[in-house]
Amino acid sequence: MARLTKLTKDEVTTDVKELYTNVGKQRGNVPNMFRVYAHRPEILKTMIAHMNAVTNTGTVPVRTKEFVATLVSRINGCEY
Repeated sequence: MARLTKLTKDEVTTDVKELYTNVGKQRGNVPNMFRVYAHRPEILKTMIAHMNAVTNTGTVPVRTKEFVATLVSRINGCEY
């Protein structure tokens, strides 16, 4: 079965390096799924924009969204 690698900052284009830096500042790290999506920078950019829109807009407070995401991850046994 084919597997995609997680790209490091040294393996990506300049614009993706900038995305990694910005995400790292916001989240404290660059999630592995972002490192995989870096194979397709146009999709990575769209995904980050979508996640920011979902997280930072709307009537539900950001803290509540983060709590729910953490709770669901824990229930599902996610290591993150």
